[in-house]
Amino acid sequence: MDLKKLFGYEGKTVVITGAASGMSKAGTELLLALGAEVYAIDINPIDLPVKRKFQVDLSKKEEIDAVISELPQKIDALFLCHGIAYFPGKELLVQKVNFYSQKYMTEQLLERISDHGSITYISSVGGFGWQQVYSQAVELINQPTWEDAMKWYEEHPDLIQNAYVFAKQCLESYVTYKCMSKEFIGRKIRMNAINPGDTTTGLTEDFNKSTSPKGDVKEGEEMISNIFLKSWNGYAASPQDMGYPMVVIGSDICSYMSGQLIYIDYGLTSSWTSGALLQANQKSIEELSKEANS
Repeated sequence: MDLKKLFGYEGKTVVITGAASGMSKAGTELLLALGAEVYAIDINPIDLPVKRKFQVDLSKKEEIDAVISELPQKIDALFLCHGIAYFPGKELLVQKVNFYSQKYMTEQLLERISDHGSITYISSVGGFGWQQVYSQAVELINQPTWEDAMKWYEEHPDLIQNAYVFAKQCLESYVTYKCMSKEFIGRKIRMNAINPGDTTTGLTEDFNKSTSPKGDVKEGEEMISNIFLKSWNGYAASPQDMGYPMVVIGSDICSYMSGQLIYIDYGLTSSWTSGALLQANQKSIEELSKEANS
């Protein structure tokens, strides 16, 4: 069996963001090994032998528009993987980078994506519970322009206070809301997102600082460990643990997969769901018992 043919990237045009480091860099390395012609974008310098590389601030519409004008007219697979940690006062920046720029790039490049092509995002377990803000996320998604979206953010400061979480919840809402929309499904363009658990990348220190109320790296590291690792005596993932599955999802191997939010967290969020369901079921049983005995 020819693995390159199985993946279907050989000779295909792929655009990927965030390729300078971490999960996206790992994914880019695999794409190159599989024979893809890769156009890579990041705010930081990219040191991989891609077809073409661009250094771009993806929080700025004018820079996004400029790089879009230089990307190929035909794209077979699009990977939108850029993201930043949250720090106080950076709420709008996080929204732009972690969600809105990804929505904007998707829609600006959609006409260039091949029929039966794929779009794959890196979201996060931080977006767990996206259903709770779905109606607000859809309202934002339906803003007609970048400028309208920025105005919407200004009018909803309460929502973006939980900046990182809300951005990821919007991204996950976008995948579920748009996967069967005519402009995607009409051309059989697939869209999926991976939701990584705790992963060691170049952003790890930023995430540790942003998690700690004091901005203390060690405290933040301990807090993250307590949330994501302590319950199963676990360990942080490597960039390859996330980047490689992402490439698989965007490949011909997963040609019938769309609209999926794939949690790559060693089962952690499944255990959260299980615990919540058991608690809810127990509460229902207790309420029914009280009614029967009243």
